[in-house]
Amino acid sequence: MSIALSRPLEMPRQHLFWLLHIGGWTAYFGQGYLSAIAHGKPSGYWVVPLTAATTGALFTLGLRFLLRLCWGLPPKRLLLLMVLPILASSALMDFLTREALVEFCDTCKPTNRMAFVAYSLGYIYVLLAWVGLYFGIKYYRQLQNETERTLAARSIAHQAQLKMLRYQLNPHFLFNTLNAISTLILDRDNGTANRMVQGLSAFLRHSLDNDPMQRVTLRQELDALTLYLDIEKIRFAERLRVETGIDEDCWRALLPSLLLQPLVENAIKYAVAKQVAGGLLRIQARREDAQLVLTVADDGPGCSCLEGDRLPPGKGVGLRNTRERLAVLYGDAGSFSVRNREPGIEVTLRLPFETSQGAGD
Repeated sequence: MSIALSRPLEMPRQHLFWLLHIGGWTAYFGQGYLSAIAHGKPSGYWVVPLTAATTGALFTLGLRFLLRLCWGLPPKRLLLLMVLPILASSALMDFLTREALVEFCDTCKPTNRMAFVAYSLGYIYVLLAWVGLYFGIKYYRQLQNETERTLAARSIAHQAQLKMLRYQLNPHFLFNTLNAISTLILDRDNGTANRMVQGLSAFLRHSLDNDPMQRVTLRQELDALTLYLDIEKIRFAERLRVETGIDEDCWRALLPSLLLQPLVENAIKYAVAKQVAGGLLRIQARREDAQLVLTVADDGPGCSCLEGDRLPPGKGVGLRNTRERLAVLYGDAGSFSVRNREPGIEVTLRLPFETSQGAGD
């Protein structure tokens, strides 16, 4: 919102100043000239408002120079410092304008010192209005700059947090994969070891090359997940079984890249690796009104330490990582829940249903 408010003043500062300065004093001359016509002044009377506008424009340039020179002072001191220059400018502006005015009005010339002093304050309201407008715009721009710097700092911190969460690769996965490759080499199963190395290389390349700030479609997410599952299928063979159930209109839905990988890794670690017979992993996606609902479930032993829909501290790093990514990206618009079922555990993610064309169609 703050950035949107600043758009009318996004032109270069010098251009904006001259546009307002010249435009303002031109409007002041126009108002004076129209007032003269309305009061039946002689045809040459336009010289009077022109003199007032011209001298006002020149004297306020001097006031601007003083304001810029002393801008670092506290506002109260700055205002006190400007009192005398404003009074002097008003007196000079009135003197020069009245010199033009007396050509049309013999009685308009001050006859004594008090009259001169009274006349000299005639334009002070105009100069005060100019100085007040200058103050307002100047402080407004400073406030906008500070707001934009704050937003930029928050955005950088936001991106850094997302990248940190996105790049947290579970060392157990790398350790287990490298250990499996080492075992295959020792068993002289070089073909399988080579396939696992190629699969690991493809997955890591995809993980590190993709910009973590960009979202991907669900189809792209599952393609990346397939790279990971291909590695695990080499390790577990028939012990790892995978089923997917994706509603047709969900394939184009957008989500953060590699959002599902930690959930799948967690399920393999606790539901497949710990059972002699292996386990079943089910990945589902459906649309519920304006939400995309993603589910990762397994048929493992479940988690007895589960507290409601939360894991105790120190447990489920991958699940906690996913919960934090959703919170950072979507706030209250996204949700994360995990529950025991019979058998296994089910993790459910809810996030706004969006496609590359915009919000859910």
